[in-house]
Amino acid sequence: MSGFDLGLPQHVGLTHVIDKGLGPRAWEDILDVAGDHISIVKLGWGTSYVTGNLERKLAVLRDKPVVVGGTFFEVVYAKGRLDDYKRWLSELGLTHVEISDGTIDIPREQKLELIADFARDFTVLAEVGSKDSSVEYSVSEWTRWLSDELAAGAWKVITEAREGGTAGIFDSSGGMRTELIEEIASAVGPANIVFEAPTKAAQAWFVKTFGPSVNLGNIPPDEVIPLETLRLGLRGDTLKEVLLGNEPATAR
Repeated sequence: MSGFDLGLPQHVGLTHVIDKGLGPRAWEDILDVAGDHISIVKLGWGTSYVTGNLERKLAVLRDKPVVVGGTFFEVVYAKGRLDDYKRWLSELGLTHVEISDGTIDIPREQKLELIADFARDFTVLAEVGSKDSSVEYSVSEWTRWLSDELAAGAWKVITEAREGGTAGIFDSSGGMRTELIEEIASAVGPANIVFEAPTKAAQAWFVKTFGPSVNLGNIPPDEVIPLETLRLGLRGDTLKEVLLGNEPATAR
């Protein structure tokens, strides 16, 4: 952090970073310059399964919560290896787990039972939304499922967008379903949700709409510092809203 203090507003927004296979030395560099702004690291989809020297990488990330991507959970579920998965996570020293059903069909009641089961031993992030861009859920489905998963024991619920912003709360062309997002936030509460927002335009919209403390996910490692400048109003996209009196409602 710069030694020059502008007295900028503080925020409590989570920055959930997606890792696609960076090595230990790359993470050492990222943590040196951006570590203060990283809340949680997700090892995207099944990358953890094919990463060499995973233990060394996790040792570098030891001060950050690390979670394996939800797609890998779905593979484990399909293979019937949930107990083995729990043991593996524990052996790796991981305390967080992501549970999703964006590709594999998991019956609703069973997903809620899985969340409750894993929540006994792990901090659960539960993801809602399909990775198929042709599938669009109604507002009532989104809000009911997100609320149910929080009630089942999830710490936070994640709204699907994929790493490119082409599904879930985005349409197939990358456009944001803004009315849907605002209704979801109103019903569930922004503080309970991690909105996947892999693009700068999406990140700026979320900060302007819900305030600097909005929780944002699927942030690429090289976008952590740019996102922090959006949160603090140090970028033209959000300067007026955050610093000059046109600030949106704070996430609650």
